[in-house]
Amino acid sequence: MMQVRDVMSSNVETCSGQDSLQTISSKMESLNVGAIPVVDNGQVVGMVTDRDLALRGIGHDGVDNASQVMSNNIVTINADASLEEASALMSQHQIRRLPVVENGNLVGMVSLGDLSTHELSNESAGEALTQISQNDFQ
Repeated sequence: MMQVRDVMSSNVETCSGQDSLQTISSKMESLNVGAIPVVDNGQVVGMVTDRDLALRGIGHDGVDNASQVMSNNIVTINADASLEEASALMSQHQIRRLPVVENGNLVGMVSLGDLSTHELSNESAGEALTQISQNDFQ
């Protein structure tokens, strides 16, 4: 059975809660990603998405760093979890990306796209995408 560690991206760019919105935006652009985990002492404490920047950051007076716009209730997954577990978590929480942790520390990131590129999990990823997409339009 394939595990999350088999498909995750392990070279994950992170930011700190003190990083400026400009710094985060530049990282997203150069890496062509839509989300960056906020890490404090190796632990994931939040996530900043392009949507967070657009809705909570840009144009809001006094908002100038990651800790002010990040999502706090972060769902993570263990590196040795199955792809089906990852897919189920994404469906349940209506999210497309999961930070991957080992002993509480960030070791990677797994996305819905990562799941869908592996044949064993195509059905699970398809189901997750269906669930997430349906909610987008409700």
